[in-house]
Amino acid sequence: MDMGIIVACVALAVATLIFIFYIEPDASDSAPHRSRLDSLMERRDAIYDNLRDLKFEHRAGKFSEGDFEEMRAGLEKEAAMVLAEIENVTGGVARPQRREASSANAQALRGKSTS
Repeated sequence: MDMGIIVACVALAVATLIFIFYIEPDASDSAPHRSRLDSLMERRDAIYDNLRDLKFEHRAGKFSEGDFEEMRAGLEKEAAMVLAEIENVTGGVARPQRREASSANAQALRGKSTS
């Protein structure tokens, strides 16, 4: 019985070493990490989406006027802080567009150039 346990432990140790040292790393493991600007732009876009959704839900009657104003003010304050941080990161260079808007503009420009 003791010999079976020793063989099982050795097999487990060998399997662990093979897994650790011989498995090829995934390509995404060496991909560059998101920059601070990318995360800020993503946050800005999320805040804009939340503002749009908040206005829609207010019009649908889900929020009272007071609640709507309070939540809108909070989101607008957060958006202002994120926009200020984006300007700090970019050094005051032209404000980056929303990702969806910039891709839509690029598609529109491509459509006009082919016409």
